Amino acid sequence: LPLIDLDLLRDAVFRRGLIAAAFLFGGNISFYLLVTLYLQGGLGASPLQSGLCMLPLALAFVVASRRGAAQVARHGPSALIRGCGVQLAGLAVVALVVIATPAPPLPALALALAVFGAGQGLVMAPLFGTILGGVRHAHAGAGAGILTTAQQVANGAGVAVLGAVYGLVQAAGGDRIALLAGLALLADAVLAT
Repeated sequence: LPLIDLDLLRDAVFRRGLIAAAFLFGGNISFYLLVTLYLQGGLGASPLQSGLCMLPLALAFVVASRRGAAQVARHGPSALIRGCGVQLAGLAVVALVVIATPAPPLPALALALAVFGAGQGLVMAPLFGTILGGVRHAHAGAGAGILTTAQQVANGAGVAVLGAVYGLVQAAGGDRIALLAGLALLADAVLAT
């Protein structure tokens, strides 16, 4: 048996879902790298302070992910698009907090990050089910394997690209500008999703 059944890649819905997942996950892990670099390198926060700053994001993600599947069941894939809109709003709020204050207080940044976390939860949790929902049962295992592989490759590629961009921009313009450049790249990834 072939490792990858090419019939899966001929399915336009699966292909589009695979591309959407690649963009979503390309921005997922790299987002955490970006924020950690900024918190610790730019603001001088300790690892504990950085972790506490990210805690509201994690809580918002958990709450929203429980609602995300129900939203998709009720409204279909358009609920995923609304979740991407919440992610974009979260990125914009983070950017505004950073622009408004040269060294934003961690609680303000934590609340802004929570908006992004809610958007991630609305999209990430139900995305796999939405993509694999149309795959024939005979191809479900291969479809899940391809999707998971795309997720892992996108995670690694996103970290490499965003890490490189952050490093280049940070060297030329500082941590604040590097964060804003990274947020712009992440917004592009969310739009592509």
